[in-house]
Amino acid sequence: MIALIQRVTQAKVDVDGITIGAIDKGLLVLLGVERDDDLAKMEKLATKVMSYRIFSDENGKMNLNLQQAGGSLLVVSQFTLAADTGRGLRPSFSGAGTPDQANTLYEAFIAFCQSKGVTTQTGEFGADMQVSLVNDGPVTFNLQV
Repeated sequence: MIALIQRVTQAKVDVDGITIGAIDKGLLVLLGVERDDDLAKMEKLATKVMSYRIFSDENGKMNLNLQQAGGSLLVVSQFTLAADTGRGLRPSFSGAGTPDQANTLYEAFIAFCQSKGVTTQTGEFGADMQVSLVNDGPVTFNLQV
């Protein structure tokens, strides 16, 4: 599984011109599922996302995790993260999870984060989404398990 996380001061996702998920301070999580991913990998990645210390403490150092900083999550499915870009000029998605597998793990990721007390907003799996954000820093990390 892959999570491209961006520390944001605000982020939102629109479908058909309607905002379906929005947060202020927190993390925008673009979540990609690969063929060999399972619930154990999902829990490991979700725990890492929520625990990753990328928010500033009182000394301005990246030392606080999402909950310590009082942030929220906006989780958006992003199958293109599983692309193989190593050859040619067109990405291959042969390593991406199937739609059913990806949706199941996407929904499980969201439920797991919510079960840990994290305010979590979402996109819409499989939809044509427009994502807007203000990247704070900018701070962006690619997390994989």
